[in-house]
Amino acid sequence: MLNTTERQAGDVTILDLEGSLIMGGGATILRDTVGRLLAAGQKKVLLNFAGVKYVDSSGIGELVSSLVTFNREDGQLKLFSLTERIEEVLTLSSLLSLFEVYPDEEQALGSFES
Repeated sequence: MLNTTERQAGDVTILDLEGSLIMGGGATILRDTVGRLLAAGQKKVLLNFAGVKYVDSSGIGELVSSLVTFNREDGQLKLFSLTERIEEVLTLSSLLSLFEVYPDEEQALGSFES
């Protein structure tokens, strides 16, 4: 299961993710949350992966789909605090380069200013 906590830093929405981004539970929660944020006009979103324990292929697919959706809507979706395991999965699947990834929240937030 995936839990999300939403908070604001100026015009940036930060989603703290905790749990597993997997088929059924986590992937669906991410899709619904991203859709709701875009519908509400939130175009700058950071996903905090510090609490994500596991991602399966469905979760990776949903992550890529979310990125494509944001790009299509002229939004920005960025990731930070990837665990070693999540970074490895994205690297092995040759998808890491699709995302803007930052080591911590401060640098991720700063990337919207430049």
